Amino acid sequence: MPELRIPDPADRESLGAFIARAVRLDAQAAVRLRMRRPGVLEAWAATPFEVLVTRAVEGDIDPGDITVSGSELLAALTVTPGPVMDPGPARDLLWRSDLPTGTTGWRAVETLPATVVADLADRGVTVARENVGPQGTPPASLMDQTVLTVSDDDQKSIEVPMRFLFAMSGMGFVDSSIDGDVVRITASDAWLRLDARYGAVVRRRQALLPLLF
Repeated sequence: MPELRIPDPADRESLGAFIARAVRLDAQAAVRLRMRRPGVLEAWAATPFEVLVTRAVEGDIDPGDITVSGSELLAALTVTPGPVMDPGPARDLLWRSDLPTGTTGWRAVETLPATVVADLADRGVTVARENVGPQGTPPASLMDQTVLTVSDDDQKSIEVPMRFLFAMSGMGFVDSSIDGDVVRITASDAWLRLDARYGAVVRRRQALLPLLF
């Protein structure tokens, strides 16, 4: 039986808020729990915006990499909260996304005021409400629209599409009311990541090539 251990009530509340947002965006959301390093647990979820969201807290999961139902995990965190929980049965077949491997190879690209990111996200949400797609989400053309272009130390341009900001807004990651709060943009050769106060949004920069047989 899987066992989730989160000693600090504040961390349990933080993870519960993350899972609640993910389930609100997708009632059938699967959540992948894995150890980043000893004592630090990562939670990952896919979103309707085709980006991944993640949040790290102090804790442990046994086994060290498992996918569970978001709704069942949310119940464990909110109905009978305690330092040791049953996150629900393993549902590893529900996880269909690749994840970044390792912590090396990432480089800092830009740091932006949270107020700037929140304002861009609010504008995008306003436009999206006027252009809802057939699946109830913004059309792909809007989600793929570049809202930020930043450069790394090698002067290589990196484009941030609107779908990142939709996910940040939907997950409540940015709090523009906190003075001096920032959003950090980092990248690797394969991945782009935006880190805010309450979580991060991650997506591959290039699609994987299909396998040919």
